[in-house]
Amino acid sequence: QLQLAESGGGLVQPGGSLRLSCAASGFRSYYFAIGWFRQAPGREREGVPCISTNDDSTYYADSVKGRFTISRDNAKNTVYLQMNSLKSEDTADYYCASGPLLFGRCTLSPSRFNSWGQGTQVTVSS
Repeated sequence: QLQLAESGGGLVQPGGSLRLSCAASGFRSYYFAIGWFRQAPGREREGVPCISTNDDSTYYADSVKGRFTISRDNAKNTVYLQMNSLKSEDTADYYCASGPLLFGRCTLSPSRFNSWGQGTQVTVSS
């Protein structure tokens, strides 16, 4: 299994931007999915975007389409989450996770992911 470590969280004003990083270590011999998830206090964990390592296809939750971008740098074994036009409702702990593809595609279902990072906190507030 991969070991994952998030970084880049912090406090940002509404309308601002942050970039989260997910550094991966370990080895996987087959294609897999990397997803970003978030969990706010009292709420269920939800998928934000994910990326498939077989073809770099991506999938976004409706709540972040047009504002968030997931990408990866293979040379650095790192997946990024660029977050723009942040809103107060984006405040949450953010996690990256890896898991198997479903019919060659990533999904946003947390139950599909089996390796998780420790999380990084994002607070959007004035």
